[in-house]
Amino acid sequence: MDTFIERKKRFVPKYIYGGGIGLLTLAFLFYVMLRDTSSSMAVDKKRITIATVTENEFNDYIRIIGQVVPNRMIYLDAIEGGRVEERLHEEGAMVKKGDVILRLSNPLLNIGIMQSEADLAYQENELRNTRISMEQERLKLKQDRIDMQKEFLMKQRRYRQYKRLMDELLIAREDYIQATEEYEAIKEQMSVLNERIYQDSLFRLTQIASLDENIMNMKRSLALVRERFENLKVKAPIDGQVGNLEAQIGQSISAGEHIGQIITSDLKVQALIDEHYVERVTQGLPADFTRDGDSYHLEVIKVYPEVKDGQFRTDLRFTTGRPENIRAGQTYHINLQLGDPVRAVLIPRGGFFQITGGRWVYVVDESGKFAVRRPIKIGRQNPQYYEVTGGLSSGEKVIISGYELFGDNEKLILNE
Repeated sequence: MDTFIERKKRFVPKYIYGGGIGLLTLAFLFYVMLRDTSSSMAVDKKRITIATVTENEFNDYIRIIGQVVPNRMIYLDAIEGGRVEERLHEEGAMVKKGDVILRLSNPLLNIGIMQSEADLAYQENELRNTRISMEQERLKLKQDRIDMQKEFLMKQRRYRQYKRLMDELLIAREDYIQATEEYEAIKEQMSVLNERIYQDSLFRLTQIASLDENIMNMKRSLALVRERFENLKVKAPIDGQVGNLEAQIGQSISAGEHIGQIITSDLKVQALIDEHYVERVTQGLPADFTRDGDSYHLEVIKVYPEVKDGQFRTDLRFTTGRPENIRAGQTYHINLQLGDPVRAVLIPRGGFFQITGGRWVYVVDESGKFAVRRPIKIGRQNPQYYEVTGGLSSGEKVIISGYELFGDNEKLILNE
């Protein structure tokens, strides 16, 4: 009888299961080794801004806000205090140098002028009386000298006669001695009188000079008082426009009080610039702005050294005309040129700089499906572009909108 022989299976199930597990393990290892381990984030492409890196001319300028101010402004202060009686010019009026703008009144000053005039008149009258008295004294001394001169000559003649007679022993010795004594006495008296006349003339000259000086001082004092009275008229110190005239009729103004200003028609532009540019802004730098389709050019004429609240002040003047109807207080957005244009790799300004500080940027792949974070170097900047000094090439595309929502992800998946 034949015996049934069982055929052996070529594949045992346990071997099949084992091989499958091995293949799966090997595949997983390959996946782990080859997969992209960078963090990623899906982003709606419509919600970001993508720009192309270009190579073009880079204009090294900054945008500043300039305010039109008078090139020269002089304050009007009340030199003398008083009450406002009249306003001859209103605020905004054009005036010439010397024009009276305000007229003040001051009764006390009027009294002072009257008192000074009275004192001057009194002193002049005293000087006149003194001159008359001195002249009378001079004439009296002159007359006394004439009389004494006459007596001197008589006694001199008598002395000489008695001397000759005495020599001839024709007169008594006593008479000769008496004539000699009288002659010597009158001689001394003449000397004293001459000395008195000389001293009196010196004293008279000194006293008159002193009185004249006093009169001159009083006249100068009166002139100053009258000048103070003239100062009650507030006048324009220069040609210009009246501004900020605050004094009203009937108002009492104190001496030295500020009451207005005179603004010249010559205008300049003043701007505050961030202290970051303090070493680059120098006198002579060009600037320009556009208004109503016309371009106007300026240049820096003064850089103030003080930095306050992170800004420093500069003055600019117009070099090629200025806008019509320009007024003090107007503001303009001005482009201040810091250097000559150069060829450079550029990317447009965007919100990304606030997060990255220009140290890195998301570069869009050529496929446009994702963007990868890449380190870059940014140099100078102007209101439109950043100058790229490393990390990017012309033609590449980057995301320039804000990165606030992207976190630390190194890759962005761009969904349509």
